[in-house]
Amino acid sequence: MSGPRPGFARQAPLAAALAIFAAACAHLPPRVVLPSAAPTPAALGAELEAYTSSPVVAGNRVDLLLNGEQIFPAMLEAVRSARYTITFAQYAYGQGLVASELVQALAERCRAGVGVDVLLDGFGSLQIPSEFIADLRRAGCWVVIFHPLDRPGTIDHRNHRRILVIDGRIGFTGGAGVGRKWAGDGRRGDHWRDTDVRVEGPVVAELQHAFAENWREAAGDILVGAAYYPPAAPPRGPVAAQVIASSPLAGRYETYEMFLLAIEAARRSIHITTPYFLPNPALTDALIRAVRRGVRVVVLTPGPIDYNIVRRLSRAGFGQLLQAGVEIHEYRPALLHAKTLTVDGVWATVGSANLDNRSGSTASSPTTSGTRSRSSTRGGARGGSGAGSSSCWPRPCGT
Repeated sequence: MSGPRPGFARQAPLAAALAIFAAACAHLPPRVVLPSAAPTPAALGAELEAYTSSPVVAGNRVDLLLNGEQIFPAMLEAVRSARYTITFAQYAYGQGLVASELVQALAERCRAGVGVDVLLDGFGSLQIPSEFIADLRRAGCWVVIFHPLDRPGTIDHRNHRRILVIDGRIGFTGGAGVGRKWAGDGRRGDHWRDTDVRVEGPVVAELQHAFAENWREAAGDILVGAAYYPPAAPPRGPVAAQVIASSPLAGRYETYEMFLLAIEAARRSIHITTPYFLPNPALTDALIRAVRRGVRVVVLTPGPIDYNIVRRLSRAGFGQLLQAGVEIHEYRPALLHAKTLTVDGVWATVGSANLDNRSGSTASSPTTSGTRSRSSTRGGARGGSGAGSSSCWPRPCGT
């Protein structure tokens, strides 16, 4: 049996969870007055760039990864190819074959001389076996716990980010954790349904910045040099993308503002997948306004869920939205954990931020969005936010 994880407290996870959810109420997002003339999806990138201080960069390749059967083989291949550095931030790291394989791959790269920095959240990764951390440290990896639960004053400040960057040139982000429940095809009760992206191009540097922000806070270490930030590579694809790394406890609500602006920009359709659908009044009103101007709004939520209290709170708000014409569906085969938003089929976000008060109030979450350019010489619409998102323009994205 595994012993206590180094750096982790012994507090009961349930008590910690209740405290974290309660703490979210103390850090509500600010009131935002939206413009009377909202941007179109094609112009959304400029507004998001201005309000989030996150650049929209062109020339990226974005590959959508559905469920563990696609996510983890791609991650393992990238890790095993690393020559200089690996930076890895994960909120939820648990047990299972996939979790063991990733630890072994990271440890092997450490032994080969690659610099590996691993950042695990003190609450989300409570279930990681102690031998995993020991194996990484013995191999020479630097493993840091973000805000252990025994550290006073940090219980409501979690690192919800999921970021993997290889040699500063390949990046991954999205909603998936690492563990047994994320393995598989997302169509069985024990295989969660999730979405990540693999990115190459200039936007990878923005993912590295998001990792470095939390790494500096937790480890006291500043990442510098070409091994982390290599010289700019030539364009890798047609997607203009943006990474938005919000941190509400630091007074930064970029992801929340991104959701509002994207919803207001919709002219034809909004499709949302989210495991925890608890929109605050401003987001609820924005969705209702979208329906009233003729936008089809479709929300996909979980059937099975890990927190029944969330289901009850979420369903309590369904009535107003359903009466207004919002379509709400439940994904029944497995627990839906994907966090995505698409607008008019031309702008999308994939990330680790939920559509709830917690993601808008206490948890640090990165978001990435992108759009495909119209041709090789003319840039198209530019995207919003998420922990890795892509959108395709002028044609709707495929699966």
